[in-house]
Amino acid sequence: MGIKVLGTGSYLPEKVVTNDDIAKSLDTNDEWIYSHTGIHSRHVAGENETTATMGAEAARRALEMAGVDPLEVGLIVVATTTPDYNVFPSTACLVQDLLGCKNAGAFDLAGACAGFVYALEQARGFVNFYPDKKAIVIGAETLTRIVDWSDRASCILFGDGAGAVVLGNDEAPGVASTKTTAHTILGADGSGSGFIARSGGTKEALPINPETGVPMPAQPIVPKMTLMGHDVFAFAVRALSRVASQLCERMGTTPAEIDRVFAHQANGRIIEAVARRMKLPLDKFWLNLETTGNTSGASIPISLDQAVRSGELKDGMKIVMVGFGAGLTYAGTFCTWPNL
Repeated sequence: MGIKVLGTGSYLPEKVVTNDDIAKSLDTNDEWIYSHTGIHSRHVAGENETTATMGAEAARRALEMAGVDPLEVGLIVVATTTPDYNVFPSTACLVQDLLGCKNAGAFDLAGACAGFVYALEQARGFVNFYPDKKAIVIGAETLTRIVDWSDRASCILFGDGAGAVVLGNDEAPGVASTKTTAHTILGADGSGSGFIARSGGTKEALPINPETGVPMPAQPIVPKMTLMGHDVFAFAVRALSRVASQLCERMGTTPAEIDRVFAHQANGRIIEAVARRMKLPLDKFWLNLETTGNTSGASIPISLDQAVRSGELKDGMKIVMVGFGAGLTYAGTFCTWPNL
């Protein structure tokens, strides 16, 4: 009874770019990249792949596992920082069409690398009040199309991919679940908004034609990503360990009782530092960034699907999903899988 994850799915592009491939055009090598990030390779979207197509494929696989028909879906939430369009229509609407979810509302959520947990909480509220409907939560990113491939400090980090979950609820309509095993923390610190940012929005005003008083045509610009690595590292370690510990406290348990931590796969060294701060063995943390890189909002749902399909995430396990990202945002959920 209650709200639960009915199915998971993920998709990673076929094309793989290794550290050795990057070293052919940049002054770097596999040993340096791996020692600083924990990454050996990453998946890169093909010419005909987009955030929407990858997200839709991950969702199809989640629907298949859940045994849910697309017409049963009442909501699609896509957590992404790399939408197909800038900024409308939403990627979620494209996914809705690709899946044939004709009865679903759809919207994007911009929570950066913490976005999947934010989106999961939105969908949890929806299915709590509409138990006859299912919800799809997708994290999908095409980050390799927005990084500066001449910047050694940032291009080595990111990869493309998508993950998805299907949520369902069998509580009475309009009644808050009394059987929930989950607790969620959502937070932000806008004072660090400059730590991770991408230009190209409407922040800069257009020059005004002095003769007509009308804005002059916008000049084409190439959006760039800003990444202040040291500041982000320090924030991430503090935020992830604090949120995970607070979740345990609010659930009346301790970090030692957690069976598995699904942390945003940003950098292996960040996760190692969080494990030390929480005094947990590293093997309690799911790690896949060695072959996926940082897939931002897609990293947690990709990890969940891999863990489910490999048999390492079993019903009844106490898990924490926790992420941080541009904004700065942070978020975490403690649950007894697959119940929310």
